[in-house]
Amino acid sequence: MAIDTGELPIINLDGYINPKSPADKERVIAEVRDACNKYGFFQVKGHGIPLSAQEGLIRGLGNLFHQPEEEKAKLSFLKNPGRRGYEASGVGGLRAGDALHDSKEAFYIGREDTVLEPPGFYGPNVWPNLPEEDFRSPIWEYYQGTSVLGRIIWEILLQGLGFSADVLDVFAKRPIVQMKMIRYPPSSLTKPGQFGVGAHTDFGGVTVLLQEPAKAGLEVQDSETKEWLPVPSIEDVLVINCGDMIQKWSGGAYKSAKHRVINKADTERFSCATFWHGDANATNPLNPEDADKNTVGQLLFKRFKSQFSLPKEAKDQPQGVAPHPNESGMPQQVKVQ
Repeated sequence: MAIDTGELPIINLDGYINPKSPADKERVIAEVRDACNKYGFFQVKGHGIPLSAQEGLIRGLGNLFHQPEEEKAKLSFLKNPGRRGYEASGVGGLRAGDALHDSKEAFYIGREDTVLEPPGFYGPNVWPNLPEEDFRSPIWEYYQGTSVLGRIIWEILLQGLGFSADVLDVFAKRPIVQMKMIRYPPSSLTKPGQFGVGAHTDFGGVTVLLQEPAKAGLEVQDSETKEWLPVPSIEDVLVINCGDMIQKWSGGAYKSAKHRVINKADTERFSCATFWHGDANATNPLNPEDADKNTVGQLLFKRFKSQFSLPKEAKDQPQGVAPHPNESGMPQQVKVQ
C-alpha cells in the first residue's frame, strides 16, 4: 500500500508486478491514479530495478562527468543529429522567469538503432572513450531497466483511466525512450539565484527519475497551494511523474506538475531521468476525435527544435517532423559509420 508521508506518496509496485491476487493490482492502479490526479508525481519501491544497477549507474556518471572538459566537448549533443551526447553547463535555453541558465551538465542516450532516421528521434548513441565496464555497460543495463518500468507505469496509468493496457500496442510499437544523466555542481559553485534546473513541466509521457541517495534537490509545486514540496532522496526509491502529453491525453485526470532542482549541499549531485513517450507518429490513443492531431514526434520537435539537425525545408514545415521520404516512399534512413 502507499505510504503517506504528508508529501508525495511512496507506492509499492510489487503488488502490480508480482500480484498474489487481482486485488493487489487493483490497489496499485488506484494508488497511482490518485497520486497522479492530486500531484502528477509519486515515488515507487518494488519497481524491479536492482539496487546494483542503480549503484552502477551512479558510478558510471562519476566516471563520465569527471572526464576532462575537452573530452566531454568532443561528444557534444549539438554536433549530433539525434540529440545524443554531452550537454555542457549553461548550454540550454533560458526559461521564462529564470535569471540565469541551469547549472547542470548532462548526457543523453536513447534507443540504440543502427541508422539515423531524420529528424533524429531514432538512431545510434554516442559513447565516451571509457572502458565498457566503467560506463556503457552499467548505463545500458539501467536504461533497459527503466525502459521496462516506463512501460509498466503506462499500463497502470491507462488502467486507472478505465482503458485496457493493450492500448499501449496502439501507440507504443517503437516508443521514443530517452535517458538524461545529470550532474549538479556543489552549491558553492553556483551563482545566487541559479537553479540546478529551473521550474518547468516535462513535455511528454512518463518520467522515471533516480536521485543519488541522501542527496535531495528535487522540488515539486503543489498546483493548488503553489508551495514547493521537497522530494527526499531515498535509496532504492524512484520518482515517477506525468508530462504535459499525459495531462492532455487524459483530459486533465492526470496532472503535469512544475518541478525544479536546487542542490543545497556543497557536494556534487547525480540524477538520471528516463522519458518514455510513445511512437514518433502516435496521436492521442484515448480520444480518436481529439481535434489536436499533434504527434508525439511533433510535440518533441516543438520543445527541442533548435537542438535537432534538420534540413531547412523540414524546419519550415508547420507539422515539424514529417519524415522525408526517399524515392521508394519510405522514410529516409542515414547509415552512421
